[in-house]
Amino acid sequence: MTIDKTILLVEDDPAISLIIRETLGDECALFAAVGSIAERNAWLADHRPDLIITDVVLPDGDGIDSLPGAGVAPETPVIVLSAQNTLDTAVRAQGIGSYDYLPKPFDLEELTASVRAALARGRQPLAKVDAAETDSHGLIGRAPAMQAVYRTIARLASNDLAVLILGESGTGKEVVARAIHATGLRRNGPFVAINMAAIPRELIEAELFGHEKGAFTGAHSRSAGRFEQASGGTLFLDEIGDMPLEAQTRLLRVLQTNEYSTVGGSQALKADVRVVAATHREMRSLVAEGRFREDLFYRLNVIPVSLPPLRDRRSDIAALVRHFVDTGRQSGLPDREFAPEAMQLLERHDWPGNVRELGNVVQRLAILARDAVVTARDVETVLRESGGMAPAFTAPADLIAHAVDDWVRERLAGTDGDGAIHSDLEAIVEAALFRRVLREVRGNQLEAARRLGINRNTLRKRLGQLDIDPAHP
Repeated sequence: MTIDKTILLVEDDPAISLIIRETLGDECALFAAVGSIAERNAWLADHRPDLIITDVVLPDGDGIDSLPGAGVAPETPVIVLSAQNTLDTAVRAQGIGSYDYLPKPFDLEELTASVRAALARGRQPLAKVDAAETDSHGLIGRAPAMQAVYRTIARLASNDLAVLILGESGTGKEVVARAIHATGLRRNGPFVAINMAAIPRELIEAELFGHEKGAFTGAHSRSAGRFEQASGGTLFLDEIGDMPLEAQTRLLRVLQTNEYSTVGGSQALKADVRVVAATHREMRSLVAEGRFREDLFYRLNVIPVSLPPLRDRRSDIAALVRHFVDTGRQSGLPDREFAPEAMQLLERHDWPGNVRELGNVVQRLAILARDAVVTARDVETVLRESGGMAPAFTAPADLIAHAVDDWVRERLAGTDGDGAIHSDLEAIVEAALFRRVLREVRGNQLEAARRLGINRNTLRKRLGQLDIDPAHP
């Protein structure tokens, strides 16, 4: 127990309030729980808590927006709980200087750890940002995997650190980069993007840093580079993994000194930008292969943001489909509804092209569907025609059976024998199963064991044998 500490919980759901009280009762000397803004304000009139835990949606108002005027000392740490799991909520929580933001359903172990850290930190002023004008910034979805993204973006709002966005093609890396810019300290400055993979190697330095007249053949006049264009704002370096080594060396120097010079120039110019980089490549592998500078990787990787593939956030597909239908309608495409069977097919598909592929498919369906309601047959036809992909209606059990059959056939035909086929396949399947369930429950081993129907100690033992970190499955 933390001696002489007081925690105030503002939560209108009696069941949740009881669970939190039972979980945190030993963490403080006094635990108080109220269910509304009015009750909170009345309690605060006579008490000074060391920590406030608050829900957002309360019977008489918004738990975030109403807090600044409630007479709370500015250095009091606040933990925000919310079922409104959007980027807007995360940024608004950061806007009042909250210590942490936990989306519902939250993990009790994570809540306890956050409470202990907040109480240990004590009464220190927290950085606040102006969050008066926030929205989703193009980020759609409330899946647990996206909550980690929202929380990271919110925490980036009050600083100017470099950011590295990692994710497969089509996961929305530029959308995230724009959200980081729009919610950050430089949101009133320009957002300038450059794709490293789309520029000839010999022109990358001139594109980044600009060039003087006569610097090379064809340089008939001075040209500002992207660093100069982005001054006061954010420079987004897309596909940073494709940058040539020579340009990497110069970029590293700029990040170290905040100065650069144009190609053909000698004057030192100030690099007044926030650098956000992104790649679909495995950066550590590029470093190990000598294709990317290790020192530049660590300079860019101050705050990594890992975007989940769409197959790991299937619960967001319906919301994404509605978003693409709405944006398509604004561009003149027909409005469409989706039959339940059609939506199920979309949710079962693996989407190797991720959100970008889903958007393209929804646009094609809006154009090609014969009726106002898109049917399962429409979805099947478009998916089959868009690259020879397997029909999305194939039953998952059939897909697994076919995959196992192919794998076993290859092993039996190989030279490494069949004595370990069972154990090897068991390890492959278990690893995939455990990782999927752990991601779904956000690393909570007790909940994962319950859903798997196995003992927690058994799960912990197998995770160790399979070298799986439950916190980062």
